[in-house]
Amino acid sequence: MASELQPRRRLSATDVALMIVGIVIGAGIFRVPADVAAAVSADWQALALWALGGLAALTGALTYAELATRHPSVGGEFHFLRLAWGPRLAALFVWARISVMQTGAIATVAFVAGDYAAGLWPGGPHPALWAGASVAAVTIANMISLEAGRRGQQLFVAVEVGALAAVLLAALWLAGTGTPAPQPPAGSTPAGTGLGLAMVFIMLAYGGWNEAAYLSAETRDSSRGLVRALVLGLGGVTLLYVLINAAFLATLGRETLAATPAPATLLLETAFGPLAAAAVATAVVIASLSTMNATVITGARAMCAAGRHVPLLAPLGSWDQARSVPRPALLLQGLIALALTAYGATARDGFIAMVAFGAPVFWLFLALTAAALFRLRRTHPNAPGFRVPLYPIIPLIFLAVCLAMLWSSLDYARFMLTSSEAGRHAGVLGIALLALGVPLVWRAR
Repeated sequence: MASELQPRRRLSATDVALMIVGIVIGAGIFRVPADVAAAVSADWQALALWALGGLAALTGALTYAELATRHPSVGGEFHFLRLAWGPRLAALFVWARISVMQTGAIATVAFVAGDYAAGLWPGGPHPALWAGASVAAVTIANMISLEAGRRGQQLFVAVEVGALAAVLLAALWLAGTGTPAPQPPAGSTPAGTGLGLAMVFIMLAYGGWNEAAYLSAETRDSSRGLVRALVLGLGGVTLLYVLINAAFLATLGRETLAATPAPATLLLETAFGPLAAAAVATAVVIASLSTMNATVITGARAMCAAGRHVPLLAPLGSWDQARSVPRPALLLQGLIALALTAYGATARDGFIAMVAFGAPVFWLFLALTAAALFRLRRTHPNAPGFRVPLYPIIPLIFLAVCLAMLWSSLDYARFMLTSSEAGRHAGVLGIALLALGVPLVWRAR
């Protein structure tokens, strides 16, 4: 029987670290390297951007570690924003998260899963159907119990890390045999999008580290355990991303990489033959399911916590104590993600459309959350927990990163709007949905 929100501390630091890895190492690493290579003029610049993205995410991880351990709550960012800026801004965040941010992120990776699943079964169901099926399957699994979602996450992470290790082994094999780099298709090298937009995609590939804040109320030894999970999990991801991109650049070459939207497929096919395409397609599907699984887990918990403070969302505040899951929140989140998947299916590239749809709203609220740390330091000076080192330098760097990404994502939405492709209004739609949530602000308590 559902009851009030009373989550138990059942997750270890290892569980949380695996969830971070599962969210961050996802579809982005299979798509973004080509965009980065197209934006730079030298290999070292591409690697530097990936390392810079990891450092930027680390400043955010440290900032969130303080927020999550000094002000622990299953509500995560909603809780931080409510403490710092009041219930009305927090209510607007809830609306943004439900209608744009979390559900948009789920739909984004669903398109990747759908595209690659369709490639595994030529002539089978349309990619959009695979995308919708993946959203439904992950949501239902998590409605069964937290344990089902947690065990699935451990399996997903193990398989996807193994697949990325295979990419590194393929690169070493090609380097050892002296196989020449494949030549780029004539006239197919993209013109490049500029460093600002390249960083938007890089930060998308690193996205998800902040989601551990939503698990702070369910993490055993929440202060030290959560900090350790954030730093070690994200540090490992950064190292892996730099190594993967170094492998792509060393074996494919920057021009070929820039012209290849699926570089892992080309790399493994060059090293091991035609079966590589199927292997990479399977790896990308698994990575996408891993990302969706962890994102569904954390997003529904944020909705559940918000149901206690936003009257219109009160039904979402119930918690199934027997299964340790917020079932109403999981159901609503899944339905909205399916609707966004249907919208994205009308665009030429649903993945790109969902990036334009969600990025401006995401970086706006991330900047407000970063600023909340400074306010909470003044209003709650004696709260116990982790304190970010080198204060205020590290949180200021993180705030500057958020503002830069907000500007770049708005510019990307503007660029999409000037195109003639279907789905070009995705960025404007995301901002419009945020504005529609303003009436919720006046009813929040």
